[in-house]
Amino acid sequence: MLSKRIIACLDVRDGKLAKSVKFVDTKDIGDPVEKAKQYYADHLDELVFYDITASSEKRGIMLDVVEAVAAQIFIPFSVGGGVREVADATRLRLAGAEKVNVNTAAVQDPDLIARCSEAIGAQSTVLSMDVLRSGETASGYEIVIHGGRTRTGIDALEWALRAERLGAGEIVVNSIDADGTREGYELTLTRLIADAVRVPVIASGGAGKPEHLYDVLTEGHADAALVASMVHYGHYTVPELKQYLAGRGVKVRL
Repeated sequence: MLSKRIIACLDVRDGKLAKSVKFVDTKDIGDPVEKAKQYYADHLDELVFYDITASSEKRGIMLDVVEAVAAQIFIPFSVGGGVREVADATRLRLAGAEKVNVNTAAVQDPDLIARCSEAIGAQSTVLSMDVLRSGETASGYEIVIHGGRTRTGIDALEWALRAERLGAGEIVVNSIDADGTREGYELTLTRLIADAVRVPVIASGGAGKPEHLYDVLTEGHADAALVASMVHYGHYTVPELKQYLAGRGVKVRL
């Protein structure tokens, strides 16, 4: 059985580390480069960097910040926000990103997933899904774009399956309803997607205590758990989370 992964998410706005609750009330909370160094030293499995206003501001990712983070870490590093074309993905790879996350632009142009997968490989092409509970879709979950600002009416389960067919090698399932609440991941949503696709699924949104990671990696069937507030604010460290999971029988890299 493959080890479960803990992934820290750096949401970056104007070059600074930021954190929101349910995609609103965003606050600057520090330096993303310093946080990246700290998490690498703590044996984090993987790091995700999102430029959270690149899509809404219709600009590219700040490559200088990506390069600065990549220079400090030697673990898998995934970057997203403002990726609209293969050229954007290629620039990020050259700046030090091992994986490239597509989100809004892929919803607007699904073939972007296929083009990126062909150019940089499926293993480097990640679909990031921002999802909201909805009574308007068959699964009960709807895709939202532009950093949570625009509802699409697209069924989240159907989108995940289509993205896999187009060549996405991994899917991040980010629950807007759970984002920043620290009340636990959206287990029903995570399990729905994880049981339907064959590629790894990363659960995102809602982590507040170690039990939440255990729940989503077991009951939620996720391959990895993404954390933000609980480590950014110092409530828990990466080693503490890994020791807890290992103690409960979850296979992790210590």
